[in-house]
This record gives sequence, C-alpha cells and structure tokens, in this order.
Amino acid sequence: MRKKVTVVGAGNVGATLVQRIAEAQLADVVMVDVVEGVPQGKGLDLMEAGPVLGYDSTITGTNGYDETTGSDIIVITAGLARKPGMSRDDLLALNGDIVKKVAQETGRRSPKAVMIVVTNPMDVMAFVAMKASGFPKERVIGMGGVLDSARFRTFIAMELGVSVENTHAFVLGGHGDTMVPLPRYSTVAGIPITELMKPDQINRIVDRTKNGGAEIVAFLKTGSAYYAPSASTLEMVEAVLLDKKKILPCSVYLEGEYGVKGAFAGVPVKLGSKGIEQVVEIKLTADENTAFKKSVDAVVSGCAKFM
Repeated sequence: MRKKVTVVGAGNVGATLVQRIAEAQLADVVMVDVVEGVPQGKGLDLMEAGPVLGYDSTITGTNGYDETTGSDIIVITAGLARKPGMSRDDLLALNGDIVKKVAQETGRRSPKAVMIVVTNPMDVMAFVAMKASGFPKERVIGMGGVLDSARFRTFIAMELGVSVENTHAFVLGGHGDTMVPLPRYSTVAGIPITELMKPDQINRIVDRTKNGGAEIVAFLKTGSAYYAPSASTLEMVEAVLLDKKKILPCSVYLEGEYGVKGAFAGVPVKLGSKGIEQVVEIKLTADENTAFKKSVDAVVSGCAKFM
C-alpha cells in the first residue's frame, strides 16, 4: 500500500511539490485548496502526465479535508505569498488564521502524521500549527533551513566554479533576514570555505543567502520562489517516508537545546519516519551564538502574537 501525502495549497509551491512527489513515486497525494476547481484541475493534469513519465501515483484534488484522512505527511503551503517590499513578518497576521485552520482540520483527520510547514513567516507558522494541531514537537517541522542551505550551497558553487554536489552548508536560526549562515561548517569536498575564499567573498554570499528569497521576489514582482522551496520540501518528505535518518537543517521546537527554550528555530536534526529523532547540537563561537540568539528573538516576538 502506497504512502499518502496531503499538500494544502495548490499554488506554485504546493502544485510543484505534488508534481515532484508523484514523479519520484514516493506516495499518493491529496492536494487541497480553497479555490474551487484549481486543485481538481491541476491534479487531473498531473495524473495525465503519469503515462508519459511513468508514474502511477494517484493525485486527488479537493476543496475539503475529508480526502486527507489517514495521511502519513501533511505539508502546509497555504497562505499569501510575499510581494515586492514585503518582509516575511508582514505576512504574520494574514497567514496565521489560515495555518491555524489547516492544522486543525488536517491534524484531526490524520493524528499520526508528520506535519511540515512551508507557509511564511515559517518559524512562527510552525508554532501556530503545533498549537492548533496538538501534535507533539517531534512531528511539526518547519521547512526553511534546507532551502536556505541550498541557496548558500548554490552561491558557494557559483563563486568557486565547482559542482553543487561538492558543496555542503549549514544555515541556522529563523527563516528570515536574521538567519545565520555558518561558513566554518560550510565545505567544498570537505574543505571549509574559510580556506577557499577571502572574507569579503564569504560576506558577500552570506548576505546574498540572507536575502535569497527577496532577490527572487524582486525579479518576479508578482510572486515568490517555488522551484527551490518545493525541492527542499521534497527532500524532507523523502527523508520521512523512507525513514532515511537524514541530517537536515529544519525549524523545530527547542526546549533547552542551543540554550533556547520554547521557540522554533532552524538547527540540524535527524529526520526519519517519526519526524524529528534527534537535535544535533554543534558548538558555536561567541559571535555565532549572539547572532543565533538574535534570530531566535525575532521568532519569539512573532510567536507572542499567537500565545
């Protein structure tokens, strides 16, 4: 029996994620959206691509939640996207109510699922989803660190003219302008980038990583990124469905780790079938720790509105 994944939100991120899951033949997918006809039409279109691309995954489009019952994973992408000049925090009030309802409706029908939150501001929305669903902290995960690290890896590869497959990078903290890329733990074929680049090069790509989403929004003008966010979410979905025990930077609810208690923040974790199986703690320098705490404080201030 195939696994079942629910993706709430049939916009660019959600629909592209559904396509990636189907093409990877990871699971059957239910795509939910409030706009009548959109998830049904996109779902049917993706089904009709199956004979050409060779996948048998069933894709169900719906405007309700009953079809989501018994899902192994729930991915929340529903919400308003950023427009030029908007920060992720500008979306706070607008998306909070949406995520709360989605988490309640899906969580009630799939009480054993792992919930992955993509909607921005992601760290705060993960907090909202955890409270609304009543799920334990191990099964509510924010997607942000994987995307931020992918952007950092991309810029490292571009700067050095090497394959992205040789690059590894960690970005900690909140998924926003206060995120903390860690050059000391970022490598090319095992070599720290601090030995391969000058400080001004590193600073330039660190700043570009922090503003990676805004850079794309500025280009698109009427939307935000979706290819890289959907690919990053797919990596998390795959790690859970296949119980890969993969170490990935994800936003999780911390209760003492890294000196943080009662807040979501991006840290390296072991991701498997049960969700978060371990928070991996790495040593930070004084400057890195200060930046991390500043990033967490920004998340906490957003969460306070939903206490």
